[in-house]
Amino acid sequence: MSTDVTAKTPAPAPGKSGGGAAGGGLLQLVLNGLRSNMRQYGMLIALGLIVALFAVWTDGDLLLPRNVSNLVLQNSYVLILAIGMMLVIIAGHIDLSVGSLTAFVGAFAAVLTVQHDVAWPVAVVLCLLVGAVAGSVQGFFIAYLGIPSFIVTLAGMLIFRGMTEILLEGQTLGPFPDGLQKIGNGFLPETGPETNYHNLTLLLGLALIVFAVFQEVRDRRRQKEFSLDVVPRNLFLLKLVLIVAAILVVTMLLASYKGAPIVLLILGVLVVGYGYVMRNAVFGRHIYAIGGNLPAAKLSGVRDKRVTFLVFLNMGALAALAGLAIAARLNAASPKAGLNYELEAIASAFIGGASMSGGVGTVLGAIIGGLVLGVLNNGMNLLSVGSDWQQVIKGLALLAAVGFDVWNKRKVGS
Repeated sequence: MSTDVTAKTPAPAPGKSGGGAAGGGLLQLVLNGLRSNMRQYGMLIALGLIVALFAVWTDGDLLLPRNVSNLVLQNSYVLILAIGMMLVIIAGHIDLSVGSLTAFVGAFAAVLTVQHDVAWPVAVVLCLLVGAVAGSVQGFFIAYLGIPSFIVTLAGMLIFRGMTEILLEGQTLGPFPDGLQKIGNGFLPETGPETNYHNLTLLLGLALIVFAVFQEVRDRRRQKEFSLDVVPRNLFLLKLVLIVAAILVVTMLLASYKGAPIVLLILGVLVVGYGYVMRNAVFGRHIYAIGGNLPAAKLSGVRDKRVTFLVFLNMGALAALAGLAIAARLNAASPKAGLNYELEAIASAFIGGASMSGGVGTVLGAIIGGLVLGVLNNGMNLLSVGSDWQQVIKGLALLAAVGFDVWNKRKVGS
């Protein structure tokens, strides 16, 4: 009887493989992490590629400090609207009235401050209240009377546009007080010793880096505590490096010009606040629940009507804030303001990862989607691309984003 003995090749000890194998292992780890988190990172990678392409095509003009600052100021209203629209879409609804509502609030602010000499802080509060009331009225019809959001907000779009014409009597009204103008055009004041950079912006950038790293580390630790899947350690460290690098680059660019715009601080507060609500608060989880599976949410005790009502109230308040920002930037209220703003907000949400069926999306995704559109607009303007072709390209970008969402869901399902 013969015995068949098979020789076994010992596995290489960790750290003994060649540098190429180690590099290949890290690359494979990154690729695997990207594949498993494609919905989360896909648009972020696309934004980076778009920025890089336009930076090359414009010979670096896209990333000039002055242009980066203008990019923030020009797209602030879209980003504000995109945050609210993301919540609406996650809840399984749509809002077509936000463009007209921004125009109406801008007109209301002009009437208060220009015609009736109301102090601008009081006017800001009243405008936000008007937006919240407008959103709550629409939310009542949608949540408690059961009328589809498409119909209610389409009616709201027509009503607010007409009311804007009535308030302004077909005329452009301005200018606004200096304090109100700073919401849309102002920058943080200069402080500290004389340097080549804006000191306060540098401090805020460093604080943001510390906060972002702390938030990422804490979220990873909490996921481990609840035995949830986390990205590999090396990929997590790479993610932290990229986050720090991105914040540092933007901070240095802004600090090289006039500093951080005031509207950027407002956006930062909104992103942090709404991000926390959607990740950790009960209200945020309820929004995901009613958008993902309404019957199951009802059986679980979620007060779906109340949640829907508050989502539209919130959308109205953010539309009012966006209306103040754009009116302050233009330093005038116009009957034609706000045209197609609702489409840009909806496109930003879908490009940023929202799902047509509801229940999916993040606040950061809405910001990324808005930045994709903003960089496309700014880059094409720098390249003197005609407005007709700009519309075609943005439409293709939206179609590609929704197509990616459909493909990704089918892939996960299979």
